[in-house]
Amino acid sequence: MPVIEYIYSAHSAFAYLGSAELNKLCAEFHVKLIHKPVLLSPVVEAQGSQPFRSRTQAHVDYFFGREIERWAEYRNVPIINFRPTYHDADYSLASGMVLALGATGTTTDVMAHALLESHWRYDADLSNPQTLAKLADALGHDADALMDHAASETVQDKLQENSIWAQEQGVFGSPTYIVDGDPFYGQDRLALVERALSQPFAATTWSNPPVG
Repeated sequence: MPVIEYIYSAHSAFAYLGSAELNKLCAEFHVKLIHKPVLLSPVVEAQGSQPFRSRTQAHVDYFFGREIERWAEYRNVPIINFRPTYHDADYSLASGMVLALGATGTTTDVMAHALLESHWRYDADLSNPQTLAKLADALGHDADALMDHAASETVQDKLQENSIWAQEQGVFGSPTYIVDGDPFYGQDRLALVERALSQPFAATTWSNPPVG
């Protein structure tokens, strides 16, 4: 059984745009999908990426505007046409809801997609416990029990561990898909993920000079 380690943030636009396609590929190729939600800012900044507010307006408008619009249209994914109102909030509890359900399985897949969709389709505040409880209830969970587990030290420690692990792996954005050890960054690489599942790429022989 092929394995994909799925590294993403619970509020990532591009994780949302690729979510349904990823689940389709996993079903088609009988993939074991391992969810590894992370705290995104420490991960991307560890690789030298600029914080959102340090980027130019042209960069933001293209990569976090026009690209989102085009991919949403291309993948037929419903999405709002603005940066979500609560996008800069704390997503540790939302991420904990995924981790509380386990790293693998359909229930986890559904929760991860629902969180992303609620944020990018309905402008939901994923830092609001009441919003998260309503979502959990709508998916048939015992909302109080799930929320308590999501907020627990064990689960929140796991979120921190995922984030540190992602930094150590050189992950620099959400989503990243690691297919049997080979990383693919960005939902626009899902065609390459599909190829890797059907016919693995040759091992890398590339060599670069040291940076800096």
